Amino acid sequence: MEKKKCSFCGSGIEPGTGKMFVKKDGSIYYFCSSKCESNMQLGRIPRRIRWTEQSRKARGKTG
Repeated sequence: MEKKKCSFCGSGIEPGTGKMFVKKDGSIYYFCSSKCESNMQLGRIPRRIRWTEQSRKARGKTG
């Protein structure tokens, strides 16, 4: 089984869990939790949310 990555926070999603959202234009989003899904629907940018992988990378916090 292929392990997916959350489209918002970047964490891994175990097979059989999470949610897949397909837009009308055909783009696919994977979410690990309702927290990530609601943040994406609110239009928040992952780089500005401190707990996301993109934000940690932008601030130089790895590990």
